[in-house]
Amino acid sequence: MAITEGQQLPGASLLAMGDAGPEAVALGPKLQGRKVIIFGLPGAYTGTCTSAHVPSFIRTADALRAKGVDEIICVSVNDPFVMKAWGEATGATAAGITMLGDAASEFTRAVGMNFSNPAVGFSDRSKRYALYAVDGVVKVLHAEENPGVCDRSGGESMLEAI
Repeated sequence: MAITEGQQLPGASLLAMGDAGPEAVALGPKLQGRKVIIFGLPGAYTGTCTSAHVPSFIRTADALRAKGVDEIICVSVNDPFVMKAWGEATGATAAGITMLGDAASEFTRAVGMNFSNPAVGFSDRSKRYALYAVDGVVKVLHAEENPGVCDRSGGESMLEAI
């Protein structure tokens, strides 16, 4: 069952690329006492994710920060090597967006946002969504019905909602 507004986000360990290679990133401390946006998507370098979803948060990053958002985090069921390269290729890293891999889909499954589509090679991938959490509690959740669409889950919709 998918997480809903008003619920506490689960603790999770995600992966980022550090100077010495992959590093575990505990989600709990990133949420504690902070306003955070997490947006999840099916996969790095995929069509809608690269052409619409990530760019929407690049465009709105400054305006979201002006509304008090402390951090914008992109989560995908990919390894941290791919997330680092994709963040650099899209300009997300330069825009200050934190790119985290959920390689084993543990966080994605814990929030009920996983799906599989073997026909296109997706197994336990993330549905497309964006959420706004304050001190780890989900205040706004925008999930898409179709993973190929980025309307409700885009940066502009989140900016308007908060």
